[in-house]
Amino acid sequence: MTFRLRKTRRLLWALLPIVSAFAAVEGAEAQAPAAGPPAVGVVRAEEQPLTQTSEFLGRIQATDRVNIVARVSGFLEKRFFDEGSDVKKGEPLYRIEQPPFKAEVDARRAVVDQLKAQLENAKLTLDRAKSLLGGPAGQQSAYDSALAQQRSFAAQVLGAQAQLQTAEINLGYTDIVAPITGKIGRTAITEGNYVTPNSGTLTTIVSQDPMYVVFPVAVRAVNELAARYAARGGFDAVRIKLRLPDGRIYEKEGEVNFVDNTVSTDTDTIIIRGTIPNPQINITKGVALRELSDGEFVRVILEGVQPVQAVAIPRAAVLTDQRGDYVFVVGADNKAELRRIELGQTTGTKAFVLKGLSAGENIVVEGLQRVKPGQPVLPGPPAPQPGAAQPAAPLTSAGAPAAPSANKPDDGKR
Repeated sequence: MTFRLRKTRRLLWALLPIVSAFAAVEGAEAQAPAAGPPAVGVVRAEEQPLTQTSEFLGRIQATDRVNIVARVSGFLEKRFFDEGSDVKKGEPLYRIEQPPFKAEVDARRAVVDQLKAQLENAKLTLDRAKSLLGGPAGQQSAYDSALAQQRSFAAQVLGAQAQLQTAEINLGYTDIVAPITGKIGRTAITEGNYVTPNSGTLTTIVSQDPMYVVFPVAVRAVNELAARYAARGGFDAVRIKLRLPDGRIYEKEGEVNFVDNTVSTDTDTIIIRGTIPNPQINITKGVALRELSDGEFVRVILEGVQPVQAVAIPRAAVLTDQRGDYVFVVGADNKAELRRIELGQTTGTKAFVLKGLSAGENIVVEGLQRVKPGQPVLPGPPAPQPGAAQPAAPLTSAGAPAAPSANKPDDGKR
């Protein structure tokens, strides 16, 4: 029993240094000071030139569109154009059989000639009656009858001439010509068919250069655009660019020339229209190829002609919650302030601030997960990033830029 007691005492004396060491470590940790303010990367908000843009959905529309129809009835004798080709104003398109209309013209002309001969005879009779009117053989009744006959034939001549003119017009309608210059579509009725004015559209011609681009804009957006550009020249301060269906930006620029005077009650939008060049880029088998086509779907970019100065910050500095966008601003006391902002245009790396921020303020861009409103922070320059704004100099506790240091800033990791 005594032997076991002695052995236990020796074991306790051996463990005593280890227990003392653990107690010393725990006491040191209990007395260790709390961690300092979190280190964050900041940049200085700066004014930069901004080209203001707004994007809408739109469609290309020909400035002129004509549906070709027959104006007289007859068999379609000839088609002169190639479907899908460009035609010029006045070029022949179709011919309706002409012999019946030529015969009608000849018949009407013969009637006119006959009535003119009778009118000449009536004039001679009137002259004789007038000369006898002053003598013993003259009678007033004979003169009056001759005068009425002469006027009747004169009226008949005028009527016959009108009918001749109508026949000549109808003959002219047998040759259907292009009323505008443009691209012609396919023919709906082929040669040999009987056509009438009720046959519908034979083909369609749409103009090619320039083209309209038509796009609906919400009333609110229209008011914003008016406020933005009214003082800078209105339509003259805006240019139109197009994003084509394949994603390319169309190389030609256009201009706004019309804003509708009525708001659509279904969509609460106003139609805006612009004109844009559409030159031919190639000719294949006699057909001129152009990039814009009537009815094509495009994205319309309204771009300001003159850039404006706006406050720019890195896009990574902007946070969003249910109330909107905000950033953390580091003030002179090195405390983080939550600042609500209103964003304008943004890119992948940059955001332009319309309201809530001034040039020269320091914005937290790195270490945002460690920042709380009103919390002191240790600001420093962020890690270099392509396209980032100029980093702000580190601030001292008094808010002044700190002296350059060769030491790497604390990244806040422990």
